[in-house]
Amino acid sequence: QVQLVESGGGVVQTGDSVRLSCAASGRIFESRLPGWFRQAPGKEREFVAVEGWRDSSPLYADSVKGRFTISRDDAKNTVYLQMSSLTHEDASLYYCTATPFSKCPSTAAKNFRPWGQGTQVTVSS
Repeated sequence: QVQLVESGGGVVQTGDSVRLSCAASGRIFESRLPGWFRQAPGKEREFVAVEGWRDSSPLYADSVKGRFTISRDDAKNTVYLQMSSLTHEDASLYYCTATPFSKCPSTAAKNFRPWGQGTQVTVSS
């Protein structure tokens, strides 16, 4: 079974930038589009970003649009989430995941699997 392992989280300051990475153990991204979700304590897991389907642009949550960028390196089987201008509202556990082409385009968590274990981003003043 393909595993997704996130890294790159940590404690950052408001206004800082950070890049999360998601390494896949297999070539899952050949049949699924990679995406990112996040979940803060006491809140529902929410969509953050997903790669564009076919020739379309990536989809982003309104709250991160213009500040976050999803990208991938196929040679490394790795997906990235570049985050900038971080605020306290961005503090969360960030999950890497993927949705099969048959479900694209989708931003619903139910259409995404597998899931990584998450990487924590904490934003301090």
